[in-house]
Amino acid sequence: MSLKNFKYSDKIEAGCDEAGRGCLSGPVFAAAVILPKSFRCPELDDSKKLSETKRNALRKIIEEKAIAFCVAEISPLKIDEINILQASILGMHKSLKGLATRPNFVLVDGNKFNKFEDIEHECVIQGDGKYKSIAAASILAKTYRDEYMQKIHEEHPQFDWKKNKGYPTKFHREMIAQHGSTKYHRMSFKLLPDK
Repeated sequence: MSLKNFKYSDKIEAGCDEAGRGCLSGPVFAAAVILPKSFRCPELDDSKKLSETKRNALRKIIEEKAIAFCVAEISPLKIDEINILQASILGMHKSLKGLATRPNFVLVDGNKFNKFEDIEHECVIQGDGKYKSIAAASILAKTYRDEYMQKIHEEHPQFDWKKNKGYPTKFHREMIAQHGSTKYHRMSFKLLPDK
């Protein structure tokens, strides 16, 4: 199924998505993207369906061709304070606020969102596989987050974040059991399974 260019032809639409909700460590990243109505890019798809190489190549195209884009991050401390859902929504609000062009309609991936300012929005389940602007936001959020996790991997190589990106892999959990947590871990998450 090919992705739709937009929902409304007469509105300035921003697509919104996040990356890293299910991780045990690292921030959650969110992105907002406004694409031209005529944007063409056959390879564009939900970031989860693409290889890392393809995502990084698409990121360059999106950043060059987008009318506006913004990526925001919410720290593990903030996630622990307000919970991951609210942190994801806050990240999306921050990314919308950072857009150089103000949208008048927002397409949000998923089924939960809090209204941003006075802008109309619609939640779209699996929206990153339906609309180009959401797919573009998913690629930016994911590539920026992966880059961040690779950077902090150097500080704590034992967790292998450059490979698992902070997700709850068996190895990541074994290393938490062995070495304890870091300032990058989300303490409100269940870091170790029940014995």
